[in-house]
Amino acid sequence: MSPISSDLIAEIVAAVRERTSAEVAELFARCFVDTLSTTMTPMDDGTTFMVTGDIPAMWLRDSAAQLTPYLHFAADSPALADTIASVSRRQLEYVLLDPYANAFNRIPDGSGHHDDRTQLSPWVWERKYEVDSLCYPIRLAHDLWAATGRTDHLLRFADAARAAIAVWKAEQDHERSSTYRFQRPDPRLPTDTLVRDGRGPLVAPTGLTWSGFRPSDDATAYGYNIPGNAFAVTELGHIAVLAERVLGDDELHAEAAALADIIDGAIRAHGVVEHREHGRILAYEVDGLGNALVMDDANAPSLLSLPFLGWCDSRDPLYLRTRAAVLSPSNPFFYSGTAARGIGSPHTPGRNIWPLALAMQGLTSSDADERAELLERLCSTHAGTGLMHESFGADDPSTFTRPWFSWANAVFCEFVLDIAGLRTVVAGPSGATAGQAQA
Repeated sequence: MSPISSDLIAEIVAAVRERTSAEVAELFARCFVDTLSTTMTPMDDGTTFMVTGDIPAMWLRDSAAQLTPYLHFAADSPALADTIASVSRRQLEYVLLDPYANAFNRIPDGSGHHDDRTQLSPWVWERKYEVDSLCYPIRLAHDLWAATGRTDHLLRFADAARAAIAVWKAEQDHERSSTYRFQRPDPRLPTDTLVRDGRGPLVAPTGLTWSGFRPSDDATAYGYNIPGNAFAVTELGHIAVLAERVLGDDELHAEAAALADIIDGAIRAHGVVEHREHGRILAYEVDGLGNALVMDDANAPSLLSLPFLGWCDSRDPLYLRTRAAVLSPSNPFFYSGTAARGIGSPHTPGRNIWPLALAMQGLTSSDADERAELLERLCSTHAGTGLMHESFGADDPSTFTRPWFSWANAVFCEFVLDIAGLRTVVAGPSGATAGQAQA
């Protein structure tokens, strides 16, 4: 049984059709329904296990991002809100099981990458530590509250938030304070494992928090992933808001707010570099030792996504300069082909563009012509499947990776809702946002 009524879906699709086109509405409808009908398994404990597509594991990042377009309608659909809350509760329990893990099993059966050399539990599918894996469950919990006012999913929120803060603080001095190690024997790619016997790239303390892996699940080159740190700032703000307004926890509020200020200041002090063409821009990664990586990756958090995440305004001069750089040949993973141009990822081979990045480019643009062109590209590059893929060839969309990738479908839906004026953003007190809309 779908957690959203067929009448409400029909109403939303009709509104999209009226404000865009029949072609856009048809593609939107298929992507919008796909996540709700194919990725969720209700569990006996009242939570919901959610896969991202063709891998039988629940990623903390993906399962939160997949639900973003449905938050807009949760206030009008108690069943939908119940489902989102059930996913949120399971995410928070997973964080408490292991705040360093990125993906989990449905039951503790030891499935996944259990040859990896790290501290593993049978609940864990993969233990690649990524800052954003802790950010996304916090964001979903906050945004469901912001959209509906409900708090029943927050029973374990304070414990999970404290676990995240403890990790982020420890990883501010990775060399001396962190016990995290990760090695994958015989990795498919070098980016599937960490250097220095699993300790990862060497860093010096800066106030930033270290991440072993990127949102793509690829190893970081320099340790301090700037988009991940910016996302942590936003979500620490969300922790502070919930601690003050819902939980009545002054200590958690103060701790989250203080850490947000430290990391935000460190981004501005250590994450900005001088680019010969674009001026002062944000680096993708730094190490506190003088090294910086100028690039962007399609997976969010990305530099491109910073306004969407709530870290800055889309008109912020630093962001605009950074945006110009990452949407140009200055970004080694920006591809321009006969079918499309956009940001890809070292996670996929060749000159592959990610629909995730095309939709995010549209969501963070105020240029109507750019947004219209991006929507047309998304509608013309799904190779007749009616769904978004992980990536496709810049010159040949019929060559694509992952035919079933629910996160990409969700971000496409979010972009369409934005184009159609159905994504009304409610400003959060921390400067971040939660969506709420009506068809």
